[in-house]
Amino acid sequence: MKNLILLILVTALLLGCNNDTIRNNNPYIPSYGFSYIINLNLNGGLKSPINPVSITEPSGINMIVIKVSDSDYRAWNANCPNHTPSSCSRLIPNSTTAKCSCENYEYNLLTGVGNAQYTLIPYRVEVLSSNSIRVYN
Repeated sequence: MKNLILLILVTALLLGCNNDTIRNNNPYIPSYGFSYIINLNLNGGLKSPINPVSITEPSGINMIVIKVSDSDYRAWNANCPNHTPSSCSRLIPNSTTAKCSCENYEYNLLTGVGNAQYTLIPYRVEVLSSNSIRVYN
């Protein structure tokens, strides 16, 4: 009886674990691991809320970062998630949205949701201090 209860508890714990690969399962844009620290003093646009900034980190990963509040930043892959990266697939940020010039798909930079099948690919953001954040995958 004890073994059955233990088995049920372990199964419940395993089923409750979060797997980000399911959330980020996009056939067009590969998922690469990276970690990039952004100095907010050098990227002045990120000092103001709702002012998206396009950034390319040293290994070539393009992202859009937006400040929502002092403790809340959002970062997204800067390529349209609904087709293979190309010359027209780079998202153009504007206030709280970003637009793909290939098909005019538009995405909300606060939620990642757009008017196409796949949502924006999110990156994690950690606030390190009042002058720096870390964006990573």
